Amino acid sequence: MTKPSSYSILTMVICFIYFMSKWISIYSEHWPNNGISPIAALLLRR
Repeated sequence: MTKPSSYSILTMVICFIYFMSKWISIYSEHWPNNGISPIAALLLRR
């Protein structure tokens, strides 16, 4: 039985969302007074 490619794509998306949410929660803990989102802050810093 071969798994469809959509299954692996779905797994990758779930893992990506999971790690991104973890990173955002860690990032926002260090900067609690920051009103803008962590990704926007990261982009604006460049």
